[in-house]
Amino acid sequence: MIYRRLTEALQAYSEQFPVVFLTGPRQSGKTTLLRSLFADKPYASLEDPDVREFALEDPRGFLATYPEGAVLDEVQRAPVSVRIRLNPGCLFLMRVMCVFY
Repeated sequence: MIYRRLTEALQAYSEQFPVVFLTGPRQSGKTTLLRSLFADKPYASLEDPDVREFALEDPRGFLATYPEGAVLDEVQRAPVSVRIRLNPGCLFLMRVMCVFY
């Protein structure tokens, strides 16, 4: 995997904040980076229709599935309020963002 300077910052943020949000252009390595850095955390993609439906229909139940935190991909597909999350585990959220210059 390509080394990214963001690695140290993400590790530090995960210890300081209950939620870390990572955004960037498509195919830039967001998922690969977070899944490798936090391999001990479960991964869920809200691109999967069943996962997305669960998150939309029962946001509390969905977040309760990950009591120690998780890496959640494509969160823009199911805007779940993380204000209801009180657990200490870090939750990583990723969103694809198209950037035009």
